[in-house]
Amino acid sequence: MTYGITVPFDDVPLSEHREWFEELADLGYTDLWSSEADGTDAFTPLALAAAWTPSLRLGTAIVPAYTRGPAVMAQSVAALAECAPGRFAFGVGTSSNIIVEAWNGLEFSEPYKRTRDVVRFLKAALGGERIDEEYETFRVRGFRLARPPAVRPPLLVAGLRPGMLRLAGREADGAIINWLSADDVARVVPEIGPDKEVVARIFVCPSEDTDRVRAFSRRVIASYLNVPVYAAFHEWLGRGPQLEGMWKAWQAGDRKGALAAIPDEVVDALVLHGSAEEVRAGVQRYVDAGVTTPALALLPFGVETRQALRDLAPR
Repeated sequence: MTYGITVPFDDVPLSEHREWFEELADLGYTDLWSSEADGTDAFTPLALAAAWTPSLRLGTAIVPAYTRGPAVMAQSVAALAECAPGRFAFGVGTSSNIIVEAWNGLEFSEPYKRTRDVVRFLKAALGGERIDEEYETFRVRGFRLARPPAVRPPLLVAGLRPGMLRLAGREADGAIINWLSADDVARVVPEIGPDKEVVARIFVCPSEDTDRVRAFSRRVIASYLNVPVYAAFHEWLGRGPQLEGMWKAWQAGDRKGALAAIPDEVVDALVLHGSAEEVRAGVQRYVDAGVTTPALALLPFGVETRQALRDLAPR
């Protein structure tokens, strides 16, 4: 079984990650998955890992479809695929209006079509084709990638609701899913279809200080699930009645009330906590439900990061 972890680690400079990556490989982790929001870019940590730990598979979960032009996107993907031939997977998705519009000053329009067009463009570009085409969301004139990778990396699409999940199954090599419970996986995976990779970012905290973990988890949950795309996702999952109080308080500007309105059962469904053995058992439930690649995202709420990574290592 693949068993991934989200990188880089907070409060550890990138220049000091080598020994961390090497230890992860020794502990039995198979994958490193990066992301791109307000910290590092998605590619740099993986480029370092490609050189430092040649046994680990690398993946982005995710790169926004908007924040790089098509040619630059293809160059970034190709370069990392060249660094780690056969062990890199590229995950792309819509991201959110916060990251695309508020932080990057770009229009967050037609997210489904934009992601679809990026996937179609990358398939052609990474195969070395000369591209002169009018896609629905951008135009590319006469571009050919000068260094197409010898091994095309799998292309994975981040999906929440049926449209994007079906796109992942129809036009990509798999899907990346996020902020859902193990029970939710049973509803999501059939939308993707059979014989596809399903990467799930799973939020974990190996701590038995339940009150502390729930208190800090509520802050993280509120920061995500009040973003429109995630709110719509949880409405679709049927969690609307449980989250209605949070949404109303948040929209009214009552941040403290919004946190208090998140039920314990929602926190416990979306963040695995307890002993390391209990957390690992929770991860296995995702796998049993259809996830092929668990990618743990450690929430260091009162735990020491290095020890938590050791405790959560696959057995």
